[in-house]
Amino acid sequence: MRVVVTIQHAGHVHFFKHAIAALEDEGHDVFVFARENAMSTALLERCDIEYELLAGESDSIVSLARAQFVYEARLLGRAREIQPDVMTAVGGVAVSHVASLVGARSVVFYDTEHASIIRNLSFPFADVICTPECFEADLGDNHHRYPGYHELAYLHPDRFTPDPDVREAVDVAPDDQLVVLRLGDWGASHDVGEGGFDDHRSVVERLEAAGATVRITAEGDLDDDLTDYELSVQPERLHDLLAAADLYVGEGATTAAECAVLGTPAIYVNSLPLGYLTELEAEYGLVHAFTDDDRHVRAVNRATAILQEGKEGEPWQRRRERLLADKCDVTDVVLDQIGTAAPVEP
Repeated sequence: MRVVVTIQHAGHVHFFKHAIAALEDEGHDVFVFARENAMSTALLERCDIEYELLAGESDSIVSLARAQFVYEARLLGRAREIQPDVMTAVGGVAVSHVASLVGARSVVFYDTEHASIIRNLSFPFADVICTPECFEADLGDNHHRYPGYHELAYLHPDRFTPDPDVREAVDVAPDDQLVVLRLGDWGASHDVGEGGFDDHRSVVERLEAAGATVRITAEGDLDDDLTDYELSVQPERLHDLLAAADLYVGEGATTAAECAVLGTPAIYVNSLPLGYLTELEAEYGLVHAFTDDDRHVRAVNRATAILQEGKEGEPWQRRRERLLADKCDVTDVVLDQIGTAAPVEP
């Protein structure tokens, strides 16, 4: 088979990396295309994945539209040369359009209900749309639901074993209570009008007052008074750190879910609710989501309470084990939908 995989964000590298390796091991030809993004390209190189850049970065809705046009046009040109059997992506706007023009099957993965622009531009053209079972919308006859989360494509225990020595890389002692704080940049189209914390500095001060050692990972630039807290760990070791942390507090949904499947307590602070986080909270108790107007105060209060209880104060690992018993290795779903593996039982 000839398979095209497109990458728009660093998380997509993690999502597809094991499937790409498995496809290549089986002798299939895999062509990876990306848009310029420092984090994405760094991860592609560290994962030893060959790729081709098709478009540059964007910093506004206008430049995003321009970059998307260039990206799709160049992807169409390369797809006409390659003549792929399958094209796949997370979101998949370009893939769903181009595949229909070159006779390929398009397989799109997604887990974000409120991303209406992507849903309107991508899903009507996709042959298969794959989402977790907890996705709150019905996308029609070509909607395939699977028992898992995107994060289980790369953090399932069959795919990932955390490095217990990672704390040394960020200068955190073994006995310290480590909190990873994730801050967003609110630049995506679906983030317009939304928000997270009211005051980042006050969050750090409250966590430190509770005895925590705080390390920050941010999508955008940090305020000058917070730069000393920024993580210096290599990007591919972030998941080691999340597994080693005592608590995650942040505006990022993906990182909250990553912590949950690793068994680390996660607090999500964002006005946007998501189906998979709702399930992780209601069904497994691994995430505490705060999305209403008083989310800042309530989230910090819950964070300090968890720190006082300690990571072993509640059965986090038992909750994780129950989750893993219910869910599948999502890389198997990717391979199944591409057409190179046995079907995953729902």
